[in-house]
Parts: sequence; C-alpha cells; structure tokens
Amino acid sequence: MNQALHLSAVRCRLVSLVSCLLICGQTLCAQTLIQPADSIAATESAIGIDSTLLSVSSVLPDTAIVYDQGFRPHDLIAPAALIGTGAIIASTGFGKQFQRYVKKEMAELRGDHYTKIDNYVQYAPAAFYLGLGVCGVKCKHNILERSLVTATAYLAEFALTSSIKHIVREQRPDTSTRNSFPSGHTATAFVGAELCRREYGLGIGIGAYVVASSVGVMRLYNERHWVGDVLAGAGIGILSANIGYWMLPVYQRWFHMKPSSTRGMAALPFYQAETKAGGIAFVALF
Repeated sequence: MNQALHLSAVRCRLVSLVSCLLICGQTLCAQTLIQPADSIAATESAIGIDSTLLSVSSVLPDTAIVYDQGFRPHDLIAPAALIGTGAIIASTGFGKQFQRYVKKEMAELRGDHYTKIDNYVQYAPAAFYLGLGVCGVKCKHNILERSLVTATAYLAEFALTSSIKHIVREQRPDTSTRNSFPSGHTATAFVGAELCRREYGLGIGIGAYVVASSVGVMRLYNERHWVGDVLAGAGIGILSANIGYWMLPVYQRWFHMKPSSTRGMAALPFYQAETKAGGIAFVALF
C-alpha cells in the first residue's frame, strides 16, 4: 500500500514538473502590452503615419488595424531557452537518463490506455486566436491580419520542424519512426498559444498555454515523444508565432492596409506531417 501511494505521488509530481517546464516559456516572454508615448511616436515617425490614423474608436469590432514594430530581440528569449533546454536533454547522458525515467513513469501511468485527443487539441489555441475576435473579444488586429499572421506562423513552424526532423532523425520512444525531435504536435499547439498571448493579453494567453502544455504532456503519455522533443517543439512554436508577427508590418506595407480597412481576404494553408493531413481555410471580410 505504501509503495502504491509513493508511485502515485511520484507520477503527480512528474506531470506537474513537465507542465511547469512547458508553461515557463509563457512566463519568460510575458511583456507589457502598453507602449510608452515616446515609443509610439517614434514608431509613427519611422513608418510615416499620422497619429490620427491610429484611432480605432469609430471602427467596427474586429476590424482594427494596428501598425506593429516588427522584430524585437527579447522575443527570442523564451524560444531560445526552450529549444536549448530540449536539445541539451536530448543529447546528454543525464538528459537521456531523465527521458527514460519519464518514459517509464508514463508507461506505468498509461498502461494500455492510449488517447488520440492530442491530434485535435493541438489546433484549439489557433482556433481561439482566429475566433475570439470574431466573437467580440477585444483584439489588436482584424481577422485579415490575424489570418496572415497565422498562415505565416504555421508555414514557418512546418519548415522548421520538418527540416530539423529530417536532419536529427531521432527515434521515437515507441520505436515506430525516426522523426521524433522536435514534437510537431507541441509546436502546432504553442504557435496558437503564443499568438493568443500576443493578441489578447496575458489572461487569455495563460489559458491557451495550459491547453498547449496539455498537448505536450499527452505526447509523452502516448509514448510518441521524449521530454526534449516536447520542450524543443514548444520553443519552435513560440518562435514561429513571433515570425508571423515580425512579418505583419511587411504585409501592411505590401497590401497598403489602412486603420479603417474593413475588407479583405486571406487563405490559410495547413499541413500536419505526422498524420499526413492538410487543407486550406479561406477567410473573407466584407
């Protein structure tokens, strides 16, 4: 009886540890959502717009366009920390020993009960990102801009995860294939989580990060990935989301987007390499 209670306590601590490691990326990259007045003025001067254009009080809900500053060096802190930690765990003796320990504990917790829910939950944060603004939640960008950011972020995530998988060729814990590092499901979930945090703020962002972290834990539970794979996937997801926002000012210049713009359209392609599923979503704003 004492041994069973001890194993149960160890499992609870293990799941909590993994969840905390995943959510820490959100804490590292949390930032102030309101810019100082002099910073805003400098941005307006740099991109050549008048401050009166930034007023969106007369614009319909979910049609506001905000001019972004593009690349910010501190956006790299959380992705670098997560990817670096994942790579160290995956490549060192101590890290591999820890991964085997987690695999063993997850096997005892799982038994013969696998789940496929992670194949679907991975898309939930992105759905929140695109849909909350349409439902009336206050957001920074309209549906067209959010669609462009989402498409860019997932194209970047697919390129990064696919290329790294092909180069590293790490065997999965279940020995099925050699494309374990990094976790594509986790990267997909964390793209949406970081997009939510940047668009809607810390409150909604934390909720999205909890959902994304659950996907990472389920990948461990289902014996599809090692701990290092999940951490690196989370970092790649956050980095890809930032790439989407870094490109947004470029799209605003290319497409001559105006703060009062209420029309537009965007196509969002998506592809999941592990399940070989893909498609395209079309969004139009009239």
